[in-house]
Order: sequence, then structure tokens, then C-alpha cells
Amino acid sequence: MKTIAFHLNCLVQGGAERVVTNLANKFAEEGYKVYVATEWYDENEYELDERVTRVHVGLKDTDEKKGRVTKFLLRVKYLKEFLREYRPDVLVAFAHRANYRALMANKGFGIPTVISIRINPIGFYDSFSDKIQIKWLFPRAAGCVFQTQQQREFFKPYLQDNSRIIMNPLNPKFIGVQRPEVKEKVVVNHARIVDFKNHPMLVDAFAIVHDRHPDYVLKIYGPDSFDGTREKVERKIAEHHLENCVFLMGSCNEIDKEIPKAEVYAYSSDYEGFPNSLLEAMAMGMPVVSTDCPPGGPKMVIRDGENGFLVPVGDHEALADRICKLIEDKELAERFGKEASKVSEIANVQTVFEQWRDYLEEIVKDKKD
Repeated sequence: MKTIAFHLNCLVQGGAERVVTNLANKFAEEGYKVYVATEWYDENEYELDERVTRVHVGLKDTDEKKGRVTKFLLRVKYLKEFLREYRPDVLVAFAHRANYRALMANKGFGIPTVISIRINPIGFYDSFSDKIQIKWLFPRAAGCVFQTQQQREFFKPYLQDNSRIIMNPLNPKFIGVQRPEVKEKVVVNHARIVDFKNHPMLVDAFAIVHDRHPDYVLKIYGPDSFDGTREKVERKIAEHHLENCVFLMGSCNEIDKEIPKAEVYAYSSDYEGFPNSLLEAMAMGMPVVSTDCPPGGPKMVIRDGENGFLVPVGDHEALADRICKLIEDKELAERFGKEASKVSEIANVQTVFEQWRDYLEEIVKDKKD
């Protein structure tokens, strides 16, 4: 395998986009020719290595007024044209619709296509239209990469059998971070403010924490998704009269410097693909409390009571209780943080890259044989 192509919607800052950027840059660094085929460009994107070639395979300006079905077929057509021109040794699709497009576009080329499941399948791969497309398209996949065992168990054995479970790679800047000896009285979270992250529940939990520890504040870092969740969070803050102790900090380019200052890290998601933010917090040595959300990402890295706490999804009282436990037991928090930082041993860029490389090399070899 000498050439690899990744296909996804865009590189706007988010989970799948971060993984593709890290992998593309690492493959290029290791001497592979790498293409990233995206549907569109955005202002707030991750940066690709100059050795990575990015190709636009999305709609053209003249396509915007066309019908929905026509647009869908054009997206497949443009991706097919990309494959015809660049002929990668393997095509790797990231995320829901990109998986379908890649499998449709690749018909007739013989280029092995690996799909990747990046979200909780329940609610995203179980609609009537999804069931039809999965039955029709997924048998064409040369392989599949899952993030968790729960994701893999959702699909039929034919997809499970030729698959791998590979964690997301950590950005190196989060590894080996030194936390200050004296921490600030802060509970912290960093994640895009979007509905499934359930920041309103986090505010409910912190209201209980604040009653017991009125000298603590909650800081939430992360951009607004503009889906209305930020407004819900603001209403929760007002409802609990927490305007002076819950702060929406917005995006931060030095998150690796801000997060370690806090005492406790709290994560409140209802579901995730794999929570990069949680992984980063653990790598920085933060004592963490997280919901045990599907499809099992937090459970893959948190051993409850050993290197962090897991609480039921949506249970703000349990979340509050465990946050208070870490505030009140400094030795436990310190021990959790040290144990949590060991996640970097299994989720560093080199280790994750090697797992992807070995799997894709195997896929290409099997195709040739």
C-alpha cells in the first residue's frame, strides 16, 4: 500500500475530523501518498500537513438549485471521478453518509473500501432507509473500523468478522502535561455545546455541587453548535441562579493549559462515538467523572473507582455526588489523575497509527491475493 484516500464531509473541528487529520498527517509523515476528499470547506477547520493533498468532491455552485435526489447522485458521481483520477490503493470513509457514498462510488473500480462507524448506531443506523442501504451497500465493504465493542455488536456478523476496534488517537500536546500542585476550585468540561453532550444536565449537577461547595465554579469550554443547546444551558444557569459561578468560555486554543488548572473534570453526554474530550482530559491527568454513555466509549477507558467514575446517563444527582467525592477526597482525586494519564499508553498517535496501518495493509494485501 502506497496511496491512501480518506473521505468525509469536511474538516470542521469535531471528533471524526480530528481523527482523519491526525491519521492523514501521520501517514504522510511516514511516506505514504495521502488524499483527503471532502464535500465542503469550512472556516474553522483542522490543519493538514502540506504533504497531504485535499480534493473537493462536493457539489459545485451550479448544483445548488437542483433537487435532493439529483444532488445525492452528483455527490456520488464526483467521488467516483476522484477515484478514477487518483486511484488510491485503499479508500477509507469516515461517518454516516460518507460510508454510503464511498461504497456506491467505488462500484466497478476494485479499490478496497473501509468504512468507519463514528457514532452510536442506535438512532443513526436503524432507520428504515438505513436498513435498506446497509443491506445493499455494507457487504461491499472490504472492512470496517469501530471505536467500541458495542458499536460492532450492533451490526451483522459479516461486518464484524472483518473489522477492527481502534481507539481515537490523542493529540500529542495532551500527553505529559504537568498539572500545577495547587489547583483552582474549578469543575471543568470541554466539548462542543450540542444537544447530545447534555450540558444542561451538567449545570443541574453543578447546582447540587455548588450548594455543598459554594466556593467552586464550573467552566465549560467549547464552541456553540447553534442548535439551540447553548440557550438551554443559559436558561438552566438562570434557573439555578448560577450566573456568577457557571461560565461558558467558548473555544480555546490553549485548552491543554486551561484544563489542568481545574480540580475535577466532568462529562455529561447522552451518547458519543468516542469522546475525544474525555480522552484528552484523562491524558492530562485529570480526575474524571463521566456518564456511562453508549456505545461504550467512556467504559473503554474508565475503570470505575480506579481511574475515574462512571455514572448513569442523565443522572445529574449521581454526577454531582461523584464530583463532590473528588472535591472532598484530594488523595483519591490525585490517584485517579495519575491512573487516568496512563491512557496515553494505548491512545497515542503512533500506537493508533500502527493499528490503522497494519489493518489497511492487510486489507490491501487480501484484495490483491
